[in-house]
Amino acid sequence: MLASRFPTAYTVLFLLIAVVAALTWVIPAGQYERVMNEEIEREVAIPGTYQLVEPSPQGFVDVMLAPTAGFYDPDSYAANAIDVALFVLFLGGFLGVVNATGAIDTGVKSVMQRLKGREIWMIPILMVLFAIGGTTYGMAEETLAFYIILIPIIIAAGYDAVTGVAIILIGSGIGVLGSTINPFATVIASNAANIPFTDGMMLRMVLLIGGLAICIAYVMRYAARVKADPSRSAVARQLEAHRQLFLSGHDDLEAVRLTMTQKIVLVIFALTFVVMIWGVSSQGWWMANMGALFLGAAIVIGLVGRLGEKRLTGSFVDGARDLLGVALVVGLARGIVVIMEQGMIADTILHSAENSLGGLSELAFINLMFWIEIGMSFFVPSSSGLAVLSMPILAPLADFASVDRDLVVTAYQSANGLVNLINPTFAVVIGGLAIARVSYDRWLVFIWPLLLILSLFITLVISLGTFL
Repeated sequence: MLASRFPTAYTVLFLLIAVVAALTWVIPAGQYERVMNEEIEREVAIPGTYQLVEPSPQGFVDVMLAPTAGFYDPDSYAANAIDVALFVLFLGGFLGVVNATGAIDTGVKSVMQRLKGREIWMIPILMVLFAIGGTTYGMAEETLAFYIILIPIIIAAGYDAVTGVAIILIGSGIGVLGSTINPFATVIASNAANIPFTDGMMLRMVLLIGGLAICIAYVMRYAARVKADPSRSAVARQLEAHRQLFLSGHDDLEAVRLTMTQKIVLVIFALTFVVMIWGVSSQGWWMANMGALFLGAAIVIGLVGRLGEKRLTGSFVDGARDLLGVALVVGLARGIVVIMEQGMIADTILHSAENSLGGLSELAFINLMFWIEIGMSFFVPSSSGLAVLSMPILAPLADFASVDRDLVVTAYQSANGLVNLINPTFAVVIGGLAIARVSYDRWLVFIWPLLLILSLFITLVISLGTFL
């Protein structure tokens, strides 16, 4: 009964917008002076320059405008949500065209025939691949493209939609948590803290490898329980609905043969994702480039599949319509950040954190730093945005506590990565759950023990870092 009573993602996000707006009436407005940092091409706060400014409390009209403003308002903490929303629509259109060829339906059946009895090994292999993407280039929004592909395979293997979400979201998320050369977290944060990004690399490798091992074991254990007893699924009451939604036509796993056309379509399908990863990781691509890639690939697949103009465009529009709700969620999530910035309370929160860290021992300092960054991550989910906001102010405080600045960077990225496994203000979380048709409360039921384990693991690692 809980799943049916729990509000939808849209309601949760709108309520959060209202809560943050209420905070702007309570928390004093304030600002740090800022200067352009040429290395990271962002404005950063100057320590010691915080001052109160004219209050800007956000009212009813601001709350109603926030979801729209969330799509396009430029700011220093996060990219425009319109880029992500349009990418999601192009992705949906691409998947609609691919589905129209029947290649994915037949491909899923073929994969399940080949993996018969060995399905469990998909979990560690895929989670390692997603973690590599997370630790090297901060794979986040790009993962939205993989949910529609992976979840039918996972459900057909006897698991549930939560397992599919966990493979993608936790896999990439633990990579970001243990970022090594991620330019959007480690590199920007280290530059903002005025240290080389290679400082602290070994400790981050411990977090990455140890955290990944913990997460893989957790997800594999859960998946095995669900396969043995489906009633133990976090979404047990939705299992049949999920099978009907994601496995229409997949239940009959008798011998199937891919036609030559379908094989070509699947090759183009796979190459599209390879090109996407190449573009993002080495060519500086962002959402507009990826959207153009999926649009072009959809046209090519439509021509190869001989869908015809009307069926091609119809399939594209139908596919985009399927992900329209996800696109709307992106704007709602960013609306929370818009309210916080217009109310000018972000710097006040940061200033309070600055004051609370003074005069602490090394061990107390780094652990309080970790929890401060956890709190700030809920308001600023963007890893680069949080780095630019907090590191210029908080990293120098480490000098007074005799803590290495690289440990502060490690605490920041660990906190941000941990929170973004559940953060309702992070479009990747809400968007992925919306695609998978998993409600937010069911995701929390599944992941809360893992969050506790990871929190203890991170606390242990960063605490030991003060003695190294």
